Amino acid sequence: MKYKIRHLTEYTYQEAVSVCHNRLCLSPINRDHQKCLSLDLQIYPSPDDLTKRIDFFGNDLVFFSAYKEHDHLEIVSTSEVVIESRANVDLVTNSTFKWQDVKAALALNSKLNYNVIAYTLPSHHIPESNIVKEFFKDCFKENDTLWSACNRVMTKIHKSLEFKPGFTTINTPLDFVLKVKKGVCQDFAHVMITCFRNMGIPAQYVSGYIETLPPPGKEKLTGSDASHAWVSIYFPTIGWVEFDPTNNFLPSDKHITVAYGRDYQDVVPIKGIIFSSGNHILDVKVSVEKI
Repeated sequence: MKYKIRHLTEYTYQEAVSVCHNRLCLSPINRDHQKCLSLDLQIYPSPDDLTKRIDFFGNDLVFFSAYKEHDHLEIVSTSEVVIESRANVDLVTNSTFKWQDVKAALALNSKLNYNVIAYTLPSHHIPESNIVKEFFKDCFKENDTLWSACNRVMTKIHKSLEFKPGFTTINTPLDFVLKVKKGVCQDFAHVMITCFRNMGIPAQYVSGYIETLPPPGKEKLTGSDASHAWVSIYFPTIGWVEFDPTNNFLPSDKHITVAYGRDYQDVVPIKGIIFSSGNHILDVKVSVEKI
């Protein structure tokens, strides 16, 4: 499957900005199942400094600074990607590996490095939580497979939480999300990751896009798509396998991956600092087009 993605971000400032420093995480990542064919990045005002690097998690980052006074910042990322089905999906459905054996397998496998172990630890948005453990304890049955536990957790999140845009922010505590049972894809992903890390099972946060289809008979509006988030769980006998708790299915060739991290904090699309005063207005428009 081939897609063209356009991600437009606009900041309108109440007072002029004299200096800004920003970090961008907008480039679709290259993996076995996905190739980024092209990336065009347009920034206004034009940056005075711009550098690129790959971070600890293997994501492509861009850092830029602008020293000219401006009251408007526009960032447009346009990319084309080709996606194939995730290879591990076919393997995991027949996996007999027990969820209770994950900790022992990680301890015995000396070839595993910190790239896997790091995803078993708490992070900025992933706490140690007895509330989360209690909520999902019925999903981890004795001597059951890791595959079955993953599906139970994913399904329980999908059925228990209402998808409600705007109800939470990125800083809303997960215990509150479980209490009110409402949130967005970031919350769904963080809840699932917290569940598995609290059980000692490696879990990643995955950011990217998924095409949204208009209602039957309606024309799709430009910019009506959105960023998306899902989860990747480590199977010691197979590798990383992705799950989408928001939609209750395994990602295939319709999920476009931008970045992997411990949680949202590692993969924020745009973050930085400005030298200014007053408020600002943020407008984000995303289009995902099948080509």
